[in-house]
Formats: sequence, structure tokens, C-alpha cells
Amino acid sequence: MPEHVVLLDADGNEVGEMEKLAAHRGGGHLHRAFSVFLFDQDGRMLLQRRASSKHHFRDLWTNSCCSHPRPGESVADAGARRVGQELGVTIEPSTLREVGSFVYRAEDDGSDLVEHEWDHVLVGRFDGDPDPEPDEVGDWRWVERISLDAELAADPAGFTPWFSLALAVLDDAR
Repeated sequence: MPEHVVLLDADGNEVGEMEKLAAHRGGGHLHRAFSVFLFDQDGRMLLQRRASSKHHFRDLWTNSCCSHPRPGESVADAGARRVGQELGVTIEPSTLREVGSFVYRAEDDGSDLVEHEWDHVLVGRFDGDPDPEPDEVGDWRWVERISLDAELAADPAGFTPWFSLALAVLDDAR
């Protein structure tokens, strides 16, 4: 059964739902999304490289996990669900803390799909190694912030278009 996303108006009010891929076509329809940042006990951030089989923005580095809540599902519940599905990591929704949100629109030239999302930034803790789903995650790594900043400066095109925006929300919350 196809996944559905929650459609929003410009003020963030829910106005309906739409099949996920359809919401990314036709110029993109504003919908709810989330970006999860997981940190270990040493303060390192878990990054993933999106799998080559993803519909859009494939093979780019990004935060630990990003996706969409289903209609009727809380952002924290969706974050925990998708962390499990993508990374093979069990996290309780109550341990994910929302630190802010932002709206963005990004076109993927490789797929003609468009991200137009109200993205909630979630932060959580995980120590260990993930066991990612290969259809979702092409690679993963723990990174220290100073190294990440240098890499972003040297190769911003190697990251998803929402990553720097979500990182800025994270920085503002600290």
C-alpha cells in the first residue's frame, strides 16, 4: 500500500493528505517531514549516505534519518519508526526532542521530483553501530562537528539540500 504524507498550508495547518510520490511531483506540495540527528556519548553525529535506489537526492550525505509522518502519526513516533526501518536502531519516541522546524523547497534534477517540506528537526542519542537497510542507506559514519564543517565547506553538493538548513536549526537550538 502506498505511503501518504500530511499536506499543509503556508501556516503549517493540516489540509489533507496525498500519496508520497505524488506530493513530490507537479512542483511539490507542501507537506510535513522530519530530520533526525543522532549523537553518541562523545558528541559525534551519525550521518547516512542515501542509497542509490532512493527516488530522489540519491547518493548524497545527510543527517541520521529523514522522512515523513503518516496521517495521524506524531512527528516523534514517525522519527522513531523510520530510525528503526532505515538504520535498524531502536529508539523510543519519547527520547527524540524537537528543536525547531523550517520550510524549504528543493528540486532534484536527477529525478524531476521536488521536496517542498515543513521539516521538524529532532535530536536523539544512540551509542553503537547501526544495521541499515541497504535500500535506504548506502553508507553511514560517525563524524565530529569540526570535520563536518570542513567537509561541508569543501563539498556542499555532496550533501542533501535540506541538511545545512536542518543543521542551522540545530545550531540555533544549542
